[in-house]
Amino acid sequence: MALDDAFVRIPEGWFQMGSDDGAAEERPVHRVWLEAFELAVYPVTCRAYARFLQASGHEPPREWPHFSTIPERPVVGVSWFDCQAYCQWRASEGAPVRLPTEAEWERAARGGVEGQRYPWGDAIPAWIPEGGRGPLEAAWPVTLGEPNPFGLFGIAANVHEWCADWYASDYYQFSPTHQPAGPDRGVRRASRGGSWRHAVTLSRCAARSRIDPSFRYTDYGFRVARSGA
Repeated sequence: MALDDAFVRIPEGWFQMGSDDGAAEERPVHRVWLEAFELAVYPVTCRAYARFLQASGHEPPREWPHFSTIPERPVVGVSWFDCQAYCQWRASEGAPVRLPTEAEWERAARGGVEGQRYPWGDAIPAWIPEGGRGPLEAAWPVTLGEPNPFGLFGIAANVHEWCADWYASDYYQFSPTHQPAGPDRGVRRASRGGSWRHAVTLSRCAARSRIDPSFRYTDYGFRVARSGA
């Protein structure tokens, strides 16, 4: 099975979303119910994105010739709109996918384990290059390291991952208990997880981030989800 065709089922259920010891935007901790869904084991790779570019004629990511030299790296330099275009192409090929919501991403990153800071436990593991602190030149191959309890590789490290939602700093104060999908409108789109540049500061399961959906940063990539697992 190709790396980009590997998915794991995230079971339905309740989980505790947010953190009491993080930023204000992560509070309050609240119970959330999600239906079962599937999430890609790996972020979208350069190999898969190259097929999309060739088939669609879509504009390449920022610094594509430099960052795409290793096909097993996650694609970077993509905007939120680029991610949507990729998902639409996958759907046209008979494989409907979408970006996960913030709630789905956090549920998956936690691996079904309540209370831990990172997808791998309460510490940054040794397999993250340079312990997540040293200077790196690019993202590492998606198969590096160990999976979290749900079987997901690289989640919360390697690349910041775009989410489907609009972002609001106070969203947790009024978000629904069941299937939260973000505010109805906004200026920035939500993203989750650390990256090869910021593996420590944003790798906590509850840490939230957001940028303009048109931006193409070279530490931003994405992972796709499927509904109806």
